[in-house]
Amino acid sequence: MTDSEALRRAQAVRHFNRFYTQHIGALHEHLAKSAFSLTEVRVLHELSRGHAQTASVLGRALGLDSGYLSRLLTSFERRNLITRRPSDTDARQSLIALTDNGHAAYAPLDTAAIEEVSALLEGLTPLSQEQLIGAMKLIERLLRAQPSHELVLLRQPRPGECGWLVHRQAQWFAAQYGWDRSFEGLLARVVADYTQRGDPVREMCWVADQEGVVVGSVCIVGVSTTVAGVRLLWVEPDLQRLGIGTQLIGECVRFARRAGYTKLTLTTALSLAEPRRLCERAGFTLAGTAPERRFGKDLTIERWELEL
Repeated sequence: MTDSEALRRAQAVRHFNRFYTQHIGALHEHLAKSAFSLTEVRVLHELSRGHAQTASVLGRALGLDSGYLSRLLTSFERRNLITRRPSDTDARQSLIALTDNGHAAYAPLDTAAIEEVSALLEGLTPLSQEQLIGAMKLIERLLRAQPSHELVLLRQPRPGECGWLVHRQAQWFAAQYGWDRSFEGLLARVVADYTQRGDPVREMCWVADQEGVVVGSVCIVGVSTTVAGVRLLWVEPDLQRLGIGTQLIGECVRFARRAGYTKLTLTTALSLAEPRRLCERAGFTLAGTAPERRFGKDLTIERWELEL
């Protein structure tokens, strides 16, 4: 990446930060009328979730300096907003929880914040609201220090998501491996054939949904009366090695057996380590390799098979 490209991206992030900060300021105007600062409200919100926490956990969760947080908690204790008791597992730590007074002090602030955000969202259509929430979740996921281990739900694609899968995979393989638009055409044909046939007894597609965001996919299609093929296998790069791919492959195997197939196949390229790893873990065997010119590149194409 060139210096000019890095600068452009940094400026784009700074522009968004300024825009979002202005909106956050508008959404917290009610704090000027309360006895609490924004940081104090953040601490109260974290404690309002119902389980006691230590000061060190609070500090890490909110990114607060330990000395500043200690003074803030001491102030809360003097105002009878929190209680502290020794931890059962670590005598050096105290568990902090809101008192009834603390819950009562936080409740109107929480209600006001929800009302203000709801008023902001009312200006958008339901589809735009979901688009906004999805973008926020994506930002959170990409900037999170560690990958999220939240539960992943496998479900059928909603309208528009199959097309998005074509876009996302074509985009990533072009950026990562330099594959040309013929790969996008292949993906689009898979989606078109699957959606037009509409045979839920013999064919099925799943997306991996994590907190409302699609983070993976797979499709099983009929190759013959006895053989099914795995298509569109994908897990977002930052969430690989968390078991999502294994979950997707496992669903394919179960479906193929129920549908009466005797063999499951998957075609991939030697340069793609993740599909090969998933095949090996699921018990597939390498049935053959061949050099081919595909997607504008010289590739070694592998065919994996699983006897059902």
